[in-house]
Amino acid sequence: MTSRETRAICEMAPIVPVLVIDDAAHARPLAEALVAGGLPALEVTLRTPAALEAIRIMAQVPGGVVGAGTLVTPEDVRAAKAAGARFGVSPGATDSLLAAGEAEGLPLLPGAATASEAMRLLERGYDMLKFFPAEASGGAPALKAIGAPLPQIGFCPTGGVSPQNAGSYLSLPNVVCAGGSWVAPKDLVAAGDWAGIETLARAAAALRRG
Repeated sequence: MTSRETRAICEMAPIVPVLVIDDAAHARPLAEALVAGGLPALEVTLRTPAALEAIRIMAQVPGGVVGAGTLVTPEDVRAAKAAGARFGVSPGATDSLLAAGEAEGLPLLPGAATASEAMRLLERGYDMLKFFPAEASGGAPALKAIGAPLPQIGFCPTGGVSPQNAGSYLSLPNVVCAGGSWVAPKDLVAAGDWAGIETLARAAAALRRG
């Protein structure tokens, strides 16, 4: 299946940190803190000018598997791959985006919010998907309902996932991991409080699945 590598990355920890990095100088210590806390799979969103440089730096951190998020065009896929990303994450899926990921050999976690979107991706060979936007799309109850007729698809819910509701997602049999930004809050990153971030990562890594 097209999602074999992506699923293996998602299985590394219950939470994949979703990172918005404004200063590439923060990239290495942030990645080191998250990996030390037990969260090796890292998603750097392509929402800031520093993102690609941050991916280049994080790709050198031992024990980390760095991916690029917010991929929306084939150009995003190529830039992420060139920067050293090991996987890519998209809020949705288009034929051109999927084709670019396949051409570049970049494992993709494409987004789906409905049964039809999930079925189209499954038809193309993707059985590990991002459920986005998770809370706005009905949260854990919606994902549980989608899982009933489509048990072969694994999901990584992202969007509104927090320490308070992560457990309700991770308890579902079709949830492999969840994406969350709370493990790297902007104030701690700006302050360089890497010990604080490692503590948050340890708590997230201890969340139980299934």
